[in-house]
Amino acid sequence: MTTVRSSVIAGTWYPGTKGELQRTVQDYLNRAELVELGGELVALISPHAGYIYSGQVAAYAYKQVEGASYDVVAVISPVHRMPMGTFAVTAADAYETPLGLVHLDQELVVALGQEIKVTRVGFDGEHSLEIQLPFLQVALGEFRLLPVMLGDQSLPACRQLGAVLAKVLKGKKALLVASTDLSHFYPYRRAVQLDQVMLSYIDNFDPEGLAQALATERTEACGGGPVIAVMLAAQALGANRGRVLHYANSGDVTGDHSQVVGYMAGALYRAL
Repeated sequence: MTTVRSSVIAGTWYPGTKGELQRTVQDYLNRAELVELGGELVALISPHAGYIYSGQVAAYAYKQVEGASYDVVAVISPVHRMPMGTFAVTAADAYETPLGLVHLDQELVVALGQEIKVTRVGFDGEHSLEIQLPFLQVALGEFRLLPVMLGDQSLPACRQLGAVLAKVLKGKKALLVASTDLSHFYPYRRAVQLDQVMLSYIDNFDPEGLAQALATERTEACGGGPVIAVMLAAQALGANRGRVLHYANSGDVTGDHSQVVGYMAGALYRAL
């Protein structure tokens, strides 16, 4: 019997019915521009706020893979509320969204656990991983999932996860996804200043520099650790370029510039 990790945000962070969710995600994708990378895509960076705030930004990331096919998608997210240890994976066999089940790649989960200590979680309320799944379901159709929640965003933990991801994904047609929002609750102009620092490290494909910038608070990202881990994994898998695909913040959606949250879509790729 398949055990299922049921949605904890359907109907709130994104639409709760299959038809409405499908239409909403497809509409975002239709309005996103496909950026020509001039190389082979290895990883995406996508925001994880409610779709009304960050869905259009996320679509710029997932537009890159619309209609593509992958053996596995590894989604790396932060942990916002529940302590789960350094590396956590749901104990369920599949995630459920209104669009259906997304099955885990259990062989890769086992392989991951042979390299690092992975906590299998019976229940989690983590939105930042789940919220990527409907975009993947619409853009890709069927795929297997390697979902990792990163409870320790220190550079050693990021390096460890990046190396292990590269090892278990080597030789597979795999897509990496890092889930992060950027600065939180600053006035518009200050938020853009902070976020531009983050964007520059993505464009320069500099994970170590980004780690230093986050540690010294020159920029902010609640999923900074997942981004660094994915950058390091992508680098080990051959990626050598980064590209910011789109940037906006909540003030661009709501018109309220007093306290905003920043969102970015990014790509890491192997230049041809």
